[in-house]
Amino acid sequence: MTHRVDRRVALRRLAAGAVGVATSPTWVDSLTAMAQSHSQAHAANSVLTGEDWTPRVLTARQNDAVVALSELIIPETETPGAKAARVNRFIDHVLAEASQADRDEFLRGLAWTDERSRSLFGADIASTTTENQIVLLRKLADEDNQPPDDRAGVDFFRALKSMTISGYYSSEIGLRQELGDDGQLFLAEFRGCDHPEHQG
Repeated sequence: MTHRVDRRVALRRLAAGAVGVATSPTWVDSLTAMAQSHSQAHAANSVLTGEDWTPRVLTARQNDAVVALSELIIPETETPGAKAARVNRFIDHVLAEASQADRDEFLRGLAWTDERSRSLFGADIASTTTENQIVLLRKLADEDNQPPDDRAGVDFFRALKSMTISGYYSSEIGLRQELGDDGQLFLAEFRGCDHPEHQG
């Protein structure tokens, strides 16, 4: 239980570091806020947990990249990680509900990680080794030592971190196995985003 508490605290700190930064672009803040809003209904959304799920936004290759990167953010320990919690589905859902501009920025950042991975390791981010993926993410996490050309990757990683954490801790795995929820936090139905600008 101590490990779970430590991990929970660490992830909350990570989430806090992913938002509220003075240089954070609007699209990162927007996707972070939307993910937090949608997280209230993640575990109860049968669309995200069904066996016949298909991405609405991500291509198969992009989905593989999101699966791999989100699992590095919340890896499997004695409790399942982001992959088992199907965080990629949550992220795809948030992107589908986001504005076209915010969605395009996220996908541009994801494409940047593929390009940088190819230049460093000779393979897309989803195809390279876990060790190489970690090397690249550590570079992006060091925001105090970033060349201007890496900005797209840094902003993408910040958005991905916050969306991954929101998705994980609102999934059935995150709620029941990690947080010990007794079911009271589950919602009976999926209501979608409450922000007026996302209605209609």
